[in-house]
Amino acid sequence: MLFGPCLFHAMTGLYCPGCGGTRAVWYLLHGHFLLSFRFHPLVLYTAVILLGEAMAFLAAKTAKRSKTCLGHEKGLLYVAVGIVAVNFVVKNYFLIRYGVDLLASPQR
Repeated sequence: MLFGPCLFHAMTGLYCPGCGGTRAVWYLLHGHFLLSFRFHPLVLYTAVILLGEAMAFLAAKTAKRSKTCLGHEKGLLYVAVGIVAVNFVVKNYFLIRYGVDLLASPQR
């Protein structure tokens, strides 16, 4: 295994809310956006939000405005929590109901 085992998964056989996150970051950094999304959609969501925030910051600094972020932090956080919850439920549902391991390494 390339990455360390998840203790929650080792003890319960189920995925924890963060399972797949490390692999998602690795795939994102290597330009495999769909694989990153497959392993944990929160990683790609976070990258998009951070990119948007950086662009808003640079635009605000260039225009010499006082507001330097996109705003809506609470809404963005609720979306992130929703992504984690849906990811947790869907991956464990497919694992329990159909025996499909959505976090299995892709064949190369």
